Amino acid sequence: MEPRVKKTWKQVDGVLLLDKSFGMTSNDALQKARRLFSAAKGGHTGTLDPMATGLLPLCFGEATKFSADLLDADKTYEAELLLGVTTDSGDADGVVTATAAVNVVESDILRVLPHFTGPIMQVPPMHSALKRDGRPLYELARQGIVVEREARAVTIHEIRLLEFSGEKIRLSVSCSKGTYIRVLAEDIGAMLGCGAHLTALRRTRVGDLTLDGAMTLAQIDAVEESARISCLQPVDALLQSLPRFTVSGEAEQRFRHGNPVELPAGLSGKIRVYAGDLLIGVGEPGQGGRLWPKRLVQLAV
Repeated sequence: MEPRVKKTWKQVDGVLLLDKSFGMTSNDALQKARRLFSAAKGGHTGTLDPMATGLLPLCFGEATKFSADLLDADKTYEAELLLGVTTDSGDADGVVTATAAVNVVESDILRVLPHFTGPIMQVPPMHSALKRDGRPLYELARQGIVVEREARAVTIHEIRLLEFSGEKIRLSVSCSKGTYIRVLAEDIGAMLGCGAHLTALRRTRVGDLTLDGAMTLAQIDAVEESARISCLQPVDALLQSLPRFTVSGEAEQRFRHGNPVELPAGLSGKIRVYAGDLLIGVGEPGQGGRLWPKRLVQLAV
């Protein structure tokens, strides 16, 4: 038996647009990706259920400083619903709790969907990671315990009908953070009078990031290890919606050391700050009307 070789970890800075496979938890995907890149530090930007596939942005090294920003980002999904069957979890992993005849035509669906567009209230599912008295709701659900959950405000920016074939509906849903597509599927089924559950879910967008250029773990594994760094997006791929400001000389040194610099005219809110083409951090207007560093990065040149 050959001795086990100890893994050598290194600083890797960048963003991986991962196309997560079916059946894998977000954390499993992160740990496998970390090993492929030998990345010492990594994090994801919001979980995808094991049954869901699609875009899971992973952050390595200095990019982890900005990963939390994507937790609040809008997202887009392609969802498949099966009409006439209701499950206890709202998706295909659950136990069937009811069945009903399906007498639905396309015009019925088009009539119902606008009711779920805009600001709506959703009751989070029992099969979720939300906690009650320190325990995830899904643990209670597995024990057959149901507790009252308060409805939460979410926003569905757009729902488009992509396909309808008898008992199956395929939708494109753009929504705010905290939206449960499983609950949306259940609510649509209830309004159609036959019930429904989610049978497939694919995330196609997180904030400004899309599946364009995303890779599966198998595709990354097929790339020569020395060339895998080319699979990563730069750290500022997470910051493209922010205005850009370049500093140099004394201003650069002040900002790098956590001191404010003169705020450029016409800019407000969070601002990404560069020295030449190198990202050195993000600042915000603050005391004295100056630009104050909020997050600094140390990227290898």
